[in-house]
Amino acid sequence: MDGLQRISNVLQQPGGFSVSDETPLAHSALNQNEINVDELENKYAQARSAMLSLQKSDGHWCFPLEADCTIPAEYILMMHFMDEVDVILENKIARFIREKQDMTHGGWPLYYGGALDISCTIKSYYALKLVGDSPDAAHMIRAREAILERGGAAKANVFTRLLLAMYDQIPWSGVPVVPSELILLPSWFPFHISKVSYWSRTVMVPLSILCTIKARAINPRSVDVRELFIVPPDQEKNYFPKADTLLKRVFMLVERILSRVEPKLPQSIRQYSIRKAENWTLERLNGECGIGAIFPAMVNAHESLALLGYAYDHPNRVQCRNALRGLLIDEGERAWVQPCTSPVWDTVLTSLALQEDPTTDQAPVLQALDWLVEQQVLDEPGDWRDKQSDLPGGGWAFQYANPHYPDLDDTAAVAWALDQGDAQRYQKPLDRAANWLAGMQSRKGGFAAFDIDNTYHYLNEIPFADHGALIDPPTSDVTARCVGLLGKYGKHQREVWRGISFLLREQEKNGSWFGRWGTNYIYGTWSVLEAFRLTKFDMQHTSVRRAVKWLESVQRVDGGWGETNDSYLDTQLAGKFSETSTAFQTAWAVLGLMAAGEVNSESVRKGVNYLLRNQTDDHLWEDPWFTAPGFPRVFYLRYHGYSKFFPIWALARYRVLTRTEAGCV
Repeated sequence: MDGLQRISNVLQQPGGFSVSDETPLAHSALNQNEINVDELENKYAQARSAMLSLQKSDGHWCFPLEADCTIPAEYILMMHFMDEVDVILENKIARFIREKQDMTHGGWPLYYGGALDISCTIKSYYALKLVGDSPDAAHMIRAREAILERGGAAKANVFTRLLLAMYDQIPWSGVPVVPSELILLPSWFPFHISKVSYWSRTVMVPLSILCTIKARAINPRSVDVRELFIVPPDQEKNYFPKADTLLKRVFMLVERILSRVEPKLPQSIRQYSIRKAENWTLERLNGECGIGAIFPAMVNAHESLALLGYAYDHPNRVQCRNALRGLLIDEGERAWVQPCTSPVWDTVLTSLALQEDPTTDQAPVLQALDWLVEQQVLDEPGDWRDKQSDLPGGGWAFQYANPHYPDLDDTAAVAWALDQGDAQRYQKPLDRAANWLAGMQSRKGGFAAFDIDNTYHYLNEIPFADHGALIDPPTSDVTARCVGLLGKYGKHQREVWRGISFLLREQEKNGSWFGRWGTNYIYGTWSVLEAFRLTKFDMQHTSVRRAVKWLESVQRVDGGWGETNDSYLDTQLAGKFSETSTAFQTAWAVLGLMAAGEVNSESVRKGVNYLLRNQTDDHLWEDPWFTAPGFPRVFYLRYHGYSKFFPIWALARYRVLTRTEAGCV
């Protein structure tokens, strides 16, 4: 690792931050918050046993993945769009939606404890009204008043307005033009389907079919929501927010021109583009895991195939329907809908947690790794080949099946677990994974979730992209996972050095790193410190010491850590939470500090004690807080497994490191 040491020395900033007496290093002399060793042993053993009891018979784990009420509301709306209404199911989903209404502001938030989101509230209100809830019911009145106070349904985001247009609640002039002809644009054009993220293209292509044919929901009960508008929908002039930059003004002008030209396009071109979009969708239909294996894309594909004339019992329609049903979580009295499933991610993170103590029985972990090897995406025709056509496959997808879209984060984590589990046994899949990751590095040294150099930031300014998540640029957390694996693997050192350079440039002024795929700066900081540990980076480097100091500075008085999703809206909230600590974020912080060599610090002991105190009766942990963004600011997720396997991971590492120092192992 001489090369890594050299880059550490080169990147040390002269006159910049340095280790000083004020830097919180290890506090080995402190005796506060000492750990009760017997309690640690017992609670860790109970947690490990509880986690193993949740393992599936074939070796994998899969925990529920929860989003906001937009997803279950859209499931109800989809049933009424298609006139395929399951009355029992819609009432179960409606019960879930009602329970999630926030009585403080009257609407529905994007995450537990969050502020009202007008688009989520509109969809939830509409879904409940479709099910039969009276507009005069108290919960509906509260929701309606909250919507009207915020400007009414005209202020909804683009995806909500598109749905309202399909339900004849607003005119099509109130939504951006999304013509199927987009599929015909050449790759050199400023907009091309390969220039947007995987999740955007799988949503947009079938959506373009719906928009081109001006889809209309069947809406068998003829339910409307006109009461949610302040101005009659056909008289509303402000569906599009005022452009506040030159680029947005340019795109708005293009939008206005396109809206006038689009209806006059020759029918031959129109029909040809629809067929191209249809074929693109069918190629990626992905069996009963659905296109892109994500709910919004699956709904658009399901509806577009129906409107294109595919019969109810056509195999493609059956696949779509079964894929959507596969996302349902039926809890008896209520039901809800996942945005996707997370078996590969849950399995590999659980495996990494259980691997942390190699003195325990590793047979269940090897069974999990064998299952993971079977899921590797090798020679399938993935979209990532658009930029790396000659790069052999070797990645893993997030879901049970999504061969067009393996992702780098899952791939790096799985390869890490394989390397730790039995590198010789898994040499071939490990080599394929490492080579694929190295070939997916972006120009500036970072790694993105799915694509290479998907950095066309100007596309986030188009009217359709008001969610600001149309692209997939490199991020610190994914880069950290890839760098950590490649550094541990021992080859591709040039890619490792470039990745570390990227990470050092990305460090925030306060010493933390941004967490794109986990909430938020605590997650990002843990990810990078873990990567530095795996690459044997100099843990006395200024960047590491700054990160340690920041983590210790945001520890709460109860010994834990907690960070609100509001930190994506206000960076001043980085590492802070007004409510409580959480088990999963405490585990991230403790793991990060131990990665940096702080196992004997007071902060780590306090964090471990927090985890021990907050173990539940089932010997695991449970937090209601959402754990990650799907898209920062607009879509958030609660990985139900995070509060289970991350604390186990932290406790296992603490046990191993402290027992090693004491000479017990």
